[in-house]
Amino acid sequence: MGSTGAALRALRGAQKSSKGVSLYSRYVNRPAGRLLAAGACRAGLTPNQVTAVSAVFTFTAVAAVALVEPSWWLGWAVYAGLAVGFAFDSADGQLARLTGRGGPDGEWLDHVVDCAKMILVHTAVLLSFYRFGELPSEGWLLLPLGFGFVAVLTFCAGLLREQLGKAAAAAAPAPAGAPAPVSRIRAVALLPADYGVFCLVFALLGAPSAFRAGYAVLAAVHALFLVAFLVKWFRELKALRAD
Repeated sequence: MGSTGAALRALRGAQKSSKGVSLYSRYVNRPAGRLLAAGACRAGLTPNQVTAVSAVFTFTAVAAVALVEPSWWLGWAVYAGLAVGFAFDSADGQLARLTGRGGPDGEWLDHVVDCAKMILVHTAVLLSFYRFGELPSEGWLLLPLGFGFVAVLTFCAGLLREQLGKAAAAAAPAPAGAPAPVSRIRAVALLPADYGVFCLVFALLGAPSAFRAGYAVLAAVHALFLVAFLVKWFRELKALRAD
């Protein structure tokens, strides 16, 4: 790719559909990932190396949550690390589409890092609660366990829905037609379930009560989204079988 500008232009034409994507991912994370992908292309990095960079930012921030006493500076540093890691997580796929160097190994590595992230971030909150939190009761220790369960189940169920849907489409291709329009209302509604929005709660680490409250609200919202997603995905897969 001749220049960063040329890479950016090519990346704009190689974006995934915005259907089912929240406003944060569409207008913040994907554009940030596009800039990072263009820079990575100029630097000669491979998509797998970009995935590794994403993992370094993410897991460093997660380790800090578990090992360092909560404070305002830590909260903003953790938020920055998670947000940058999330942007690089978008960049690896964009770089793969730009360079044509993606493959099953890269997709597998990306999903492994994502799954590890989902498990470890809530484990880190649990450890922080146990080591540093003056909790109103020990019952609060169950919250990160429940949130982690919801996050991992949502991730795995969504990934299975995607892969089973692809397999069904390959066996019986759907008739050609215009793609469904992107719903802005849906994009707004999905904001509470977006990982980028979840990262924001860590900026409250300097105020433990506010962090616990924000984390608890997000856990409840994610649990409601999980129920809605499971019903939706089951019906979609059942309809594919009927077709």
